[in-house]
Amino acid sequence: MALFNSKQKNAQPAAKKSEKKVSLRKAASEKALADTRLENTLLHPWMSEKALIGTEKGVYVFAVPPDATKTQVAQAVERLYKVVPVKVNVANLPGKMKPLRGKRGRGTRARRHKAYVYLKKGETITF
Repeated sequence: MALFNSKQKNAQPAAKKSEKKVSLRKAASEKALADTRLENTLLHPWMSEKALIGTEKGVYVFAVPPDATKTQVAQAVERLYKVVPVKVNVANLPGKMKPLRGKRGRGTRARRHKAYVYLKKGETITF
């Protein structure tokens, strides 16, 4: 008769409750991690003469990390600026070789990555 003890029945639902709490915590931490990833997707606006001319046509340029994808950039723009992009292009800019002063010879500039965000006519982003 020890197999049908009431203590064992109560122990199993308690384990399920703790599993639910752990899964809820895990889901919340994953959501928080996803939010921080989106916040870190757009590093800063790309301020160049060509980029500023593009803003008149509804094209905005942002510096992004090397591993950022188009969907991450689109989601970040939606969340931060409350604007839905029509299209996103990502460009990888290679590092350039530049002469250095003195006897050191040549050095390289850092590689950069930027994203072009296209908006509908009439929609704007203010920096």
